[in-house]
Amino acid sequence: MQRVESAGQTTARRTVEAGHGAFADRYIFGVPARFMAPRLLFLGAVAFLALFGLTMIYSSSSITALSSADAHYNAAFYLQRQLLFGAVGIVLAFVIARFDYHLWVRKLLVVEWLVTLILLLLVLTPFAGSDAYGATRWIQVGPVNLQPSEFAKITLILVAANLISEYYEGTTYDSRELITFLVFGIVVPALLILRQPDKGTFTVVAVTLIIMLYFGGAPGKLCIGLLVLGIATLALVSYAQPYSRARIEIMMNPWSDPYDKGYQLVQGLYAFGSGGVFGVGIGMSKQKYSYLPMAYNDFIFAVVGEELGLVGTLGMVAAFVVLLWAGLKIARYAPDLSGQLAAVGCTFIIVAQMLLNVSGVLCMFPLSGKPIPFVSYGGSSIMSSLMLAGVVMSVSLQSKLPQTEYDDRRSEWSVTSAPRQESFVGEPTPRSARRTSVPLAGTATSAEPTRGRFTVLGGGREPGAERAGGSSTSPEQLRREREMRARANGARVTSDRRGRTRIDLGPSASDRLRTRNQGPEVRGYDGPTRDRRRDRRGR
Repeated sequence: MQRVESAGQTTARRTVEAGHGAFADRYIFGVPARFMAPRLLFLGAVAFLALFGLTMIYSSSSITALSSADAHYNAAFYLQRQLLFGAVGIVLAFVIARFDYHLWVRKLLVVEWLVTLILLLLVLTPFAGSDAYGATRWIQVGPVNLQPSEFAKITLILVAANLISEYYEGTTYDSRELITFLVFGIVVPALLILRQPDKGTFTVVAVTLIIMLYFGGAPGKLCIGLLVLGIATLALVSYAQPYSRARIEIMMNPWSDPYDKGYQLVQGLYAFGSGGVFGVGIGMSKQKYSYLPMAYNDFIFAVVGEELGLVGTLGMVAAFVVLLWAGLKIARYAPDLSGQLAAVGCTFIIVAQMLLNVSGVLCMFPLSGKPIPFVSYGGSSIMSSLMLAGVVMSVSLQSKLPQTEYDDRRSEWSVTSAPRQESFVGEPTPRSARRTSVPLAGTATSAEPTRGRFTVLGGGREPGAERAGGSSTSPEQLRREREMRARANGARVTSDRRGRTRIDLGPSASDRLRTRNQGPEVRGYDGPTRDRRRDRRGR
């Protein structure tokens, strides 16, 4: 027996077969799918990368921790610390996402900028700054080292989102004020980051700001010019410093000094070569046995390539691609330009930092020391990455449909929104009590219900004309008034067999357009025509 489908099922089936998909009408957990689907994908990508990172951190650091007194000879030492920092980052991300992003982009922006500036200045002081690997990037806070430049990325993105949106969308800043705020709000903190030196953070921040400028409405040629100028400036500055120049030379040929300056790059390439397509298996890496320095931090991508092979590395990159796609979708439905730029900036800087690390490990870019977000070990890195995700979630929770021309028309339609005193009609009257011409036996007839109140602007009688007399005009009185006006204008009023009153409007519309002595034209006949409608009665 063939199953009969309902009208709704038929419509849905035809919609799917037509390839249109009723995606706009679907809901996920009570939220429109166009908002919830990117949100779930973004959260899923973040959760996958964080869990994947915990697995790889334990796999790549367990041997080092077992042989280290600083790790108390505990194989899970780095995993436990990463879990602790991750828990703090989740709390911070939840707080950021819980509040409207306008609180962070506008209201508390000055406070955020001042705190960031103070932390960056403390790094340069001898009593607070901590040196490691030839750079001063950390602040010693008890047993924990914090890297202020990681948190400065968030502040610079929010400052840029505010300035660009106010310049291109609002009228708050002119060109001179924009340049002034750019110098103090972005250039000064960026130069403090470059002073540490932390060229990796400076690079990803600069690229992200240029991308935000493009999304904000700046010309593409200007953005490309700024990008080329920034790369050239960074290359000149790096080549002028011996430490950075050595990294550039080693990138070109790591086998020129395979046992000293190029040792880390060479061992990383060995790890990739050992992994092949499918890898040697999780936990089976050989390079992590003290052959590959910083295997759980800067070079964790090499361990991923060895243990999971080409498939594992592509899977990790694919997760970042999903995160990028979901972040851009969230930015698309942001309520305003500042939210769109904040979501774009926070998403792009995560992906840009991943690309910077991967290209450095593969000898495609000088080593920067930047970890892979969510994957590499690092307290400041995991906390700042989760905070960036919190900003994107805050924008997503405020998402709404883009304003269309139909929404503009509805907002300008003042029929239902105008005040009552602006109306030009009196009290609304009920519709005439209509009955059937021949009532059915046993059927009760009643008047139709009264319409709800509504307001019409323009036309009609003076407001309250009937209310002033204390009574409203009934339908019968209105009918009599129309008949009296028709008789006064010379119209014929007739009645049919059922007693219904009709007004004879005279000849038809086509006859009223002709003169009295003009009849209908007959094609192919030039003789006189009889006016057959002259004595015809009206309707």
